[in-house]
Amino acid sequence: MKIHLLREHATPHQVAEMLEALNTYIKLAVDVKRGIAAGGGEWHADCEQVLWKDGSLQVDIWGADYSPSTNQVTFEALINIRPRQNNRGMLIQDPEVRRTVEEIVRLLFE
Repeated sequence: MKIHLLREHATPHQVAEMLEALNTYIKLAVDVKRGIAAGGGEWHADCEQVLWKDGSLQVDIWGADYSPSTNQVTFEALINIRPRQNNRGMLIQDPEVRRTVEEIVRLLFE
């Protein structure tokens, strides 16, 4: 399983590699400030670490999933639980953050 750091549109080969872990969808960590994402693997936290190593700050990283077959973006991940940012559950609560995450994911995958 391979985690890709995406700064531009994902290639079909990258998408295939990111799908290896879960087959039908891709776990993602999205940096809403930098407009980049890391995808693949079994855990959002693995993707989050890739972004940290690239210089992202945790306050800017949110977890999401993307299903290439349906083009569906979902916003539920353990890394989204952060009471200090008023997000007390796994689902991204702030509609503006959700909108930004979805916009970045769609730019990188569609």
